[in-house]
Amino acid sequence: MECVFGLVGNGFAIVAADSSAVHSILLHKNNEDKIMALDSHKLIAASGEPGDRVQFTEYVQKNVSLYQFRNGLPLTTAAAANFTRGELATALRKNPYSVNILMAGYDKEAGASLYYIDYIATLHKVDKGAFGYGSYFSLSTMDRHYRSDMTVEEAIELVDQCILEIRSRLVIAPPNFVIKIVDKDGAREYAWRMTVQDVTTAAV
Repeated sequence: MECVFGLVGNGFAIVAADSSAVHSILLHKNNEDKIMALDSHKLIAASGEPGDRVQFTEYVQKNVSLYQFRNGLPLTTAAAANFTRGELATALRKNPYSVNILMAGYDKEAGASLYYIDYIATLHKVDKGAFGYGSYFSLSTMDRHYRSDMTVEEAIELVDQCILEIRSRLVIAPPNFVIKIVDKDGAREYAWRMTVQDVTTAAV
């Protein structure tokens, strides 16, 4: 039931993800941040089995940092995406990861970009992408309203439209979403869209 989606605008990329940690029919928490900063100008949004998602995204993050320490230069977004795809492909016939990834980044030469990487190591550079049941609604909404020259405000409005469609039409819709942006000023959290506060244990 996870929902992860993103798009590229005029000089920036935005990714959004639900924040529900679910097992079977149980909701354990609803403030789980599924979007990780790889470095100062890259974001990786992931969906999939919780253990695979956390372990693999941390593995990619540490290897991207290791490359920068060894070489004195950060990986480009395309290079980081290809590295991620390679690791998924290597694991595919050994101990595969059940994880789907949207990687967003900003490079001085190439500008903003978004890469779609699924659990069977398919890699595509896209203008907009989504994973999970929410993709049925977010992709159709973005197909209708997306433009490559969108401003940040227009892109956030479109993201909010996607969240509204998911909440309105998905039978078991995640209540909370986190939105992050990356541009020439770096990767950062933009906003949370919350309808339910964190689950707390009732006092006995």
